[in-house]
Amino acid sequence: MAKKKNEILPVALVAATDNFSTTTEQYRTIRTNISFSSADKEIKTLVITSSGPSEGKSTTSANLAIVFANAGSKVLLVDADLRKPSVAISFRLPNATGLSNLLTNREASIDRYYQASSVDNLYVMTSGPKPPNPSELLGSQRMLDIMNVMREEFDVIIFDMPPVATVTDAQILAAHTDGTLLVIRERKTKKQDVIKAKELLTLAKANILGVVYNGKKKGDSAGYYYYG
Repeated sequence: MAKKKNEILPVALVAATDNFSTTTEQYRTIRTNISFSSADKEIKTLVITSSGPSEGKSTTSANLAIVFANAGSKVLLVDADLRKPSVAISFRLPNATGLSNLLTNREASIDRYYQASSVDNLYVMTSGPKPPNPSELLGSQRMLDIMNVMREEFDVIIFDMPPVATVTDAQILAAHTDGTLLVIRERKTKKQDVIKAKELLTLAKANILGVVYNGKKKGDSAGYYYYG
């Protein structure tokens, strides 16, 4: 069935369904490289973004969260793409309430707004209803306060963000997290778009940990990811 215009489809949670696949092993490699990427500072909060749409940032966010959880870390996956969220549908979770509600209700505690997933140790905060002002909400003091509470309750927090070259949301959070991963896709991402994305993240003083290269063909197998 062909994808309808503006239809949001679930991403493939291969790390949860095929523990022995090449793709799952590549996600484990990314996890390991993140863990060793900083000798002086623990990487607890991660922004995952791309230069443009359909490059694999939501697939990377979800599967990376799964392999961190499989390694024993208490993980929170946050759908911070308040414009085109996909985490709820990918994990088959309700999205009546989520991050947008938490941001607009200053009295609420975060434990009311995340849900246990089908993966042990992995919790999910869906996006919630689409707000009219995503950038303002993500750039608020309320968001910073929420992130501080998340740090206390979880070992790893992964923020699935919109493309950085499209809107400012990823820049805003990248400035306040421990690391950022940029996802690019073979035969789709243009070199000039990667350069622009890096410039935008550098302007925000983001700690760019590396690039996840998506869609690389190896023989007859499907595309896979690796950390560079």
